[in-house]
Amino acid sequence: MAPSLGATVTGKSLVHQRIVGDKLPTTDATNNTESSQQTEKLNASNNEATHKSTKKQQDEHQQSTLLKRETTSAATTTLKTIHESGSGELVWRNIFLFVVLHSSIPIGIYMMWTQRPYKTMLYALLLTYLSALGVTAGAHRLWSHRSYKARWPVQVLLIILQTLAGQNSVYTWSRDHRVHHKFSETDADPHNIKRGFFFAHMGWLCTRKHPEVLSKGKLIDMSDLEANPYVAFQHKHFWWMAALFTVAVPTAIPCLMWNERFWTSFVLSFMFRYALALHGTWLVNSAAHYYGSRPYDEHIEARESPVVIYTGVGEGFHNYHHAFPSDYSTSEFGKYLNITTAFIDTMASIGLVYGRRKIDAKMILQRRARTGDLQAS
Repeated sequence: MAPSLGATVTGKSLVHQRIVGDKLPTTDATNNTESSQQTEKLNASNNEATHKSTKKQQDEHQQSTLLKRETTSAATTTLKTIHESGSGELVWRNIFLFVVLHSSIPIGIYMMWTQRPYKTMLYALLLTYLSALGVTAGAHRLWSHRSYKARWPVQVLLIILQTLAGQNSVYTWSRDHRVHHKFSETDADPHNIKRGFFFAHMGWLCTRKHPEVLSKGKLIDMSDLEANPYVAFQHKHFWWMAALFTVAVPTAIPCLMWNERFWTSFVLSFMFRYALALHGTWLVNSAAHYYGSRPYDEHIEARESPVVIYTGVGEGFHNYHHAFPSDYSTSEFGKYLNITTAFIDTMASIGLVYGRRKIDAKMILQRRARTGDLQAS
């Protein structure tokens, strides 16, 4: 056994007495007192060391907890930022459908090269332009901007042609377009060109909508379209109407009229034609906000795009359109290369369209002098 603390101290005292000649303690009380004092000092020292060790452990635990909280908070903030930026939230269903749809392009080219189905080719081209009119004259100029008024035969025709285009219902299309104009080039813009050419072209349909698009979309007044019986009917029954007018009828006509092969008609009259029409519309959102001049307003991204004038059946005068969205022709030049304007004017000549809104030439010059190419240097 190890010697006790008291014995060690006492033994040391006896040795010390013999060396220096001091007297031995007269009683054991003195030894006990000294031993007790030293024991108390040692215990106090041990307690102090234990306290310091405990406090150090507590401090380390608090620092570890704080670090975990900060890490969790940073991760939460990062996830929130990713969510709010709309990045990483892909809509795989749409991506899959776009891949399938675009696979029809090489197949369609092969069919056209090997089968020479000229009637079906011309028919598909005609449907492409008719469906484009449903979007430009209907969903865009009539219902989104209310730039003219149409009687019921024209409204029904445009509803059918817009359904042929397969670009969602008039109500949905117009809501998104009104949001685009009101909050252009911000996070609330559904196809914000600031997020890149591809995003504005078709990427916006491959990702979840930015939260700002959803929140700002609720602020848009849609009461006029909700009160329109033709628009409301199409919106309520869009999917069966799309199955009929986007797919079934366009495919059936060549088969019934000139005995076209079913798959040739399906690929060319529906898939190939649908893909081309979509890109014609998408180029308005991308190319017409990326390439071209800005004579009316140099502070916005919308441009006068010669290419989109043709692919968008007159929608390429886009800098003018964003400067004066209420003009029914979306152009300063009336019928100049503007198929949609020509259609509207033709309908007006037979009394089916009225109330066409046009911007005064003086107002156009004033806008160019204030924000466009006529600004004083």
